[in-house]
Amino acid sequence: MTQILAPPEETLAERTRRLLGRRRLVFVGLMGAGKSAIGRLVAQNLGLPFIDTDNEIERVSRMTISELFAAYGEAEFRALETRVIKRLLRGGPKVVSTGGGAFINDRTRAQIERGGLSIWLKADLDTLWERVNKRDHRPLLKTENPRSTLEKLMNDRYPIYARADITVHSRNERKETVAADVMQAVVSHFQNKQDQP
Repeated sequence: MTQILAPPEETLAERTRRLLGRRRLVFVGLMGAGKSAIGRLVAQNLGLPFIDTDNEIERVSRMTISELFAAYGEAEFRALETRVIKRLLRGGPKVVSTGGGAFINDRTRAQIERGGLSIWLKADLDTLWERVNKRDHRPLLKTENPRSTLEKLMNDRYPIYARADITVHSRNERKETVAADVMQAVVSHFQNKQDQP
């Protein structure tokens, strides 16, 4: 008599990957929220390619983000960012980390909404400031009072980031903990959709 074995229990990463299907996972949020660090880790867990849009913009333009802002201004930078993100959201499943202003742009946000599942990494001001204050490469923070500027960006942008499909709190925890929170949030998102009549 042959015995039928029960299928092995799925890991959180396996379940997340199965539920995602062909979708792209797109991280949005303010600078310092951990979009690249957490996005890269989630991509590794899911066995998917990871792309940072800022790195991709620097690669195609052969300029740093700061140089692009200085040479062409924010409006031209946003237009380039929109084109790059549109291209990145084609093809198969992947994990994409976007720059802080990408989701704020109406055209780029519409592309993300059509082409991916958006995850807002939400952090409080103290956490963000502690992270961004260590390095001097943020064009939007080259002001007289950068912490005040960061706070204003939060006030302006958080209501728009809140339109993302999923919100996960980014905090001073191990990256692995926040990455697991992201995967659990994706699983819950799809479970909630299935439970709706």
